Amino acid sequence: MNARQKRLFEDARKKNPHLKMPEIQPVSNWSEEDLALIKQGVGDKTGRSASATASGEGDADPSGAESGSVVTYFEDKGFGFLRPDGGGRDVFFHISRLNEGQATDLVPGARVIYELGMDRTGKMAASSVRVVPKES
Repeated sequence: MNARQKRLFEDARKKNPHLKMPEIQPVSNWSEEDLALIKQGVGDKTGRSASATASGEGDADPSGAESGSVVTYFEDKGFGFLRPDGGGRDVFFHISRLNEGQATDLVPGARVIYELGMDRTGKMAASSVRVVPKES
C-alpha cells in the first residue's frame, strides 16, 4: 500500500472506526523477469535483465536498449513520451534521463535509443535516453 492509499484509508477510518485494513497476500509466483525489474529500481542504468531482452520485446539490441521515436516532449515541464519501434504503449521519459544529445533534439519524430526502468512511483519509464544523431 502506498502513502496515498494509506492516507485515504485513514481518512475513511475516521468516518467508520470499524473499518479494517485489507489483508494483502504476498506474491509468490513472480518470474525471474519480474524480480529483475523490481531489483533494477528507480534510476538504475544497468538495463534490463538478459531474460527480458531475450523475450523479443521491441527492437532490442544485445545491451538491453530499445529504439523508438519521440512522440511528444514538453520542454517547460521536462518530460515526454517515446513510441517503441516494436509497438505497444508509449514510454514516459524525464529530461534527467537524457544521457546523450541535447534537449533541443527532442522533437516529435526524433530517433532515440532507450533502456526501460521504473520511475519513482514504480511505473515503467525510460531510465536512459540517447538521441540518435541524424545522418547527413
